Amino acid sequence: MSRSEWEAAQAVHHARVDAATAAHLHRRADGRRHPVEDFLFTYYSHRPAQLRRWHPGPGVLLEGAAGLPRATWKHYRVEADAVVLDAAAFLEARSESVEFASTVVRATLGRQAQLGCFGLHEWAMVYRLGEDEVRHNGWPLRLGSAGTDEVVEAHQIRCSHYDAFRFYTPPARSLNLLQPTRQSQPDLEQPGCLHAGMDLYKWAYKLSPAVPSDLVMDCFDLAREIRELDMRASPYDLSELGYEPVPIETPAGKAAYAAAQRGFASRGQVLRERLLAAVDALHAHTGRRHAEATSSRTG
Repeated sequence: MSRSEWEAAQAVHHARVDAATAAHLHRRADGRRHPVEDFLFTYYSHRPAQLRRWHPGPGVLLEGAAGLPRATWKHYRVEADAVVLDAAAFLEARSESVEFASTVVRATLGRQAQLGCFGLHEWAMVYRLGEDEVRHNGWPLRLGSAGTDEVVEAHQIRCSHYDAFRFYTPPARSLNLLQPTRQSQPDLEQPGCLHAGMDLYKWAYKLSPAVPSDLVMDCFDLAREIRELDMRASPYDLSELGYEPVPIETPAGKAAYAAAQRGFASRGQVLRERLLAAVDALHAHTGRRHAEATSSRTG
């Protein structure tokens, strides 16, 4: 890409990230918290400044960048006056992360969405806790502690996602149909799971800068929408923040949740295909670089 081309693309990315992170940064400066919108910056480890860095992905030579700070960024190398991702160095340093992310994403892509969980993982996280003991204790439980416990006990909880299951209260863990572990994650992850959909953002940024930034942001946007449903269907009453509850304890609420879940699952599968294509591109350019270096030595 010419310098004018990649600087224009970078500016578009900066504007997109700035719009997405402005409210969080303002709250952070004021010491305020938001139970929905701050999740992508508190639960996940990717900071707004990291998200703001624009990366084109493997094989894109950025002309005129050799004298700019980008030339010193990790996993980039200089070629004449240009800068390009050092695919081989990235893959050597991050091979385990690439392999695990690819395994989980590919396995999830190959499965049918299961839509019968109804977001009960959030309820299991507060099961048998007092309202002052729950994670978001600044917000009331919509049905109170006793009513929340009754909902949990009246349903079969079937969460397949380890990073949701691990936050269950101790008495809720035995109520789950499955007992997910980190090791079983590739075997249990399925595209209907809201947390698996949100985690597409995690896989995307963990593979950055080998994943193009537009894909990272598309995963971010999906995760943000999913988080909203996640909390609307949770036991918390967030109506004061403008979030209308999805009452999953009722037939109508279950139907609304499953319909939204189905849409997220479909969008997530498209992003999984794009993530795997990005990994394929990384391997392709690693092999190409190796072949070029071998040819140069033998020539």
